Amino acid sequence: MINTKNLTCGFVGLGLIGGSIAKALRSAHPNCRIIAYDIKKDAIRQAIDDGIVNVAADEIDESFCACNYIFLCAPVSHNDENLLKIKEYLSPDCLLTDVGSVKSDIHKHINELGLNHCFIGGHPMAGSERTGYVNSKALLLENAYYVLTPTDEVSEEKLSAYRDLVSSLGAIPLVLDYSRHDFITAAVSHLPHVIASSLVNLIKQSDSEDGLMKMIAAGGFKDITRIASSSPAMWQQICMTNTENINELLDSYIASLLKIRDEIGTHQETAVYDFFDNARSYRDSFIDASSGPIKKSYSVNIEIADEPGALASIATILALNNISIKNIGIVHNREQEDGVLRIEFYAPESIQDASRILSSKGYVVHHKK
Repeated sequence: MINTKNLTCGFVGLGLIGGSIAKALRSAHPNCRIIAYDIKKDAIRQAIDDGIVNVAADEIDESFCACNYIFLCAPVSHNDENLLKIKEYLSPDCLLTDVGSVKSDIHKHINELGLNHCFIGGHPMAGSERTGYVNSKALLLENAYYVLTPTDEVSEEKLSAYRDLVSSLGAIPLVLDYSRHDFITAAVSHLPHVIASSLVNLIKQSDSEDGLMKMIAAGGFKDITRIASSSPAMWQQICMTNTENINELLDSYIASLLKIRDEIGTHQETAVYDFFDNARSYRDSFIDASSGPIKKSYSVNIEIADEPGALASIATILALNNISIKNIGIVHNREQEDGVLRIEFYAPESIQDASRILSSKGYVVHHKK
């Protein structure tokens, strides 16, 4: 078990996720020693000025020899070269981890380099459409699922210690086999991004010269295609590293589209009804799903600390100002989301009123796009 009072952590890459983990470490373990390297020197300088980073490494060098944990947070396309460099400076007790949303590729590199004994893959399911250290925050991890993908060779002691460390940052550790993780994320994250982008491109290609489709696109269309605004470079890398799972699910999705196209075309009323009814029932069973068909959601996300009474305080403030809440809950999977707490209202005007009141009380409020 690592003594967190003498904890030393290294970061290769200090962008949105790396910076957020570093800030969460500093908040949860004030005496933690943090060493960081990033090709963007402005990010490192800012992290030192913020009191987050203790040592700025000019490159991946002996500065990392004292680390109990090293987080690989650079773009996944650099994993191969960074692993070759960091291998030379790994202490016998150091645990190596990463933060990528695809695990098969990094596990392959780890195996090739003989590092299975000291690696646990990591995927904090939190993020934002904004990038870089400047947008990082400790609360980004609060109550978010943090998937851990240990190798078969890593010790139970190291897994238990890392699970405890992740919990101490306010996240919810979830241990999965890396191949299962990649298939699950392909289904619930990667495929939806492909679909959202394909829908947007379809409208772009189908629209008239006066842009009427774009002009009136709202409600459901904007809700289900919001994630198409994500980084093209990041999603290109994901598709190139989780190709097999994405294509397998794409084949299944295309088959389901062809089936419903045939059922609609031949006016199979029962089959078409069942198509929508089954989707509605399953969608409404999601933990944070509101009842009824998909429609415009009048909601905001709010940054709050995970402490007793935090949620109740917000509910009380809104109640005292006669603002009715339709649904309220913690957001655990926050990739491409901002804020820990989501509040849904009955009417659009409640968004502005609630935002104004909560902002005046010092809360950070994010409007869903």
